[in-house]
Amino acid sequence: MPLDADAIVIGGGLAGLVATAELAEAGRKVILLDQEPEQSLGGQAFWSFGGLFLVDTPEQRRLRIHDSRELATQDWLGSAGFDRPEDEWPRRWAQAYLDFAAGEKRSWLHSQGMRWFPIVGWAERGGYLATGHGNSVPRFHVTWGTGPGVLEPFLRRVREAADKGLVSLRFRHRVTGLTTSAGTIDGVEGEILEPSEAARGQASSRETAGAFALKAQAVIVTSGGIGGNHDLVRQHWPRRLGDPPRQMLSGVPDHVDGRMLGITEAAGGRLINRDRMWHYVEGIANWDPIWPQHGIRILPGPSSLWFDARGNRLPVPLFPGFDTLGTLEHLRKTGFDYSWFVLTRGIIAKEFALSGSEQNPDLTDKSWRKVFERATRGIPAPVQAFMDKGEDFIVERDFSRLVARMNALSGENLLDAANLRTQIEARDREVANPFGKDLQMTALRGARAYLGDRLIRTAKPHRILDPAYGPLIAVRLNILTRKSLGGLETDLSSRVLGADGEALPGLYAAGEAAGFGGGGLHGYRALEGTFLGGCIFSGRIAGREAAKAVG
Repeated sequence: MPLDADAIVIGGGLAGLVATAELAEAGRKVILLDQEPEQSLGGQAFWSFGGLFLVDTPEQRRLRIHDSRELATQDWLGSAGFDRPEDEWPRRWAQAYLDFAAGEKRSWLHSQGMRWFPIVGWAERGGYLATGHGNSVPRFHVTWGTGPGVLEPFLRRVREAADKGLVSLRFRHRVTGLTTSAGTIDGVEGEILEPSEAARGQASSRETAGAFALKAQAVIVTSGGIGGNHDLVRQHWPRRLGDPPRQMLSGVPDHVDGRMLGITEAAGGRLINRDRMWHYVEGIANWDPIWPQHGIRILPGPSSLWFDARGNRLPVPLFPGFDTLGTLEHLRKTGFDYSWFVLTRGIIAKEFALSGSEQNPDLTDKSWRKVFERATRGIPAPVQAFMDKGEDFIVERDFSRLVARMNALSGENLLDAANLRTQIEARDREVANPFGKDLQMTALRGARAYLGDRLIRTAKPHRILDPAYGPLIAVRLNILTRKSLGGLETDLSSRVLGADGEALPGLYAAGEAAGFGGGGLHGYRALEGTFLGGCIFSGRIAGREAAKAVG
């Protein structure tokens, strides 16, 4: 049977676009398939904040941040906690990715037109010993243009290749199976879905209008993870994090359903580390949802006080922005699916950002005027919109009234105003004291020692109950699904491995479908900025290696 292309790429997200661009640059003919309509090209990356994990960059050095490959390795391995026999390839991928992040990653992306906001963010601070989880220094480089800015060079390269006849973009093509010949993956088959006018991210029709079958020398799976499929999330929920939540918000569109992972497994691919996941605990219901159960993540600074559903302050070092999965584990063991921030207007104006391209119009639109307005005009407009319209926000001058409304919102009447006040007053006594024993206050002062945090991310320390900084604000925080950290096991050429550890001829995987490389290069925990970067890195390798194989 004649070939329809040199390679077929399944999934038009970031990893798929990178793989396609690299294949086309090598002169290979590519068919890029996606079950969604053309308006959703780019997948989850479009909605992202655009943060990239980079090591020892000019942006860091200008802010007097001293970073190195060695320090990044210490942080990565302390976070990953590799401890399984199947971690052999993930560990190798982690080392290769660290070489990339500390090496040519920035220059390669810069050469394609990508630029970054000059203030480097400090995500996942850890709060443990030097060899434990977390970033020792700020490494979160926000792309100028956010998620769309990350996609821009690869969309451009793919469109240019399509104009030259090297790439065929086929939307509404849903793969249902991989085909084989003499033990080699030689193509795909599936259904053509009816046309859809659904806007980007919205649920599209699953009605079929036909079928297709295509042949190629290489097939690359870049179909994403399972974050939009709550049933699968619960099925593979790690017991070390407690029982699966009853209520969750979705941080990704519902087409992120994990179907292609099962299809690839049925064709012989090995899935590993399914119980390693990355979900957030600072999710708020979107007052203007795009997809079902649409949630937005708060990117908090370090000042908000964090309480569980019963009003107990979270233990050290589970402060805002320090340890995502450590906080998730603690909260799951309380038996409740939500928790609370209590803060002031002064804190929310300086410290609250919302994840997502649509929630950051200044950065997404590449507007320095809007950036200046955001930094000088108090509460950012997207945050104010949630304060005004979001179901999870409560704003009150009176503390007793605030707590009464928190109880009313949860419907469980678990919070005791006197107990909550006692804890807040105890913290407030530490504010005027340059010494003290409250480690969150110590962390807050440490954050303000970093110029980037002091300028735009950390409020001046003040008493929560000081009326001058009011009104008071309470935010109900929900669990928000996001990423699969495990996936299809791949070698360093992105070839999918079978149960016997041997590569399946003709089959490759990249992006979240491959655990961002190897079946889980993050191990148990991520350092942030590593999901987009993992898609770029693994997509580049898959595209280049497949191009060599079909040459």
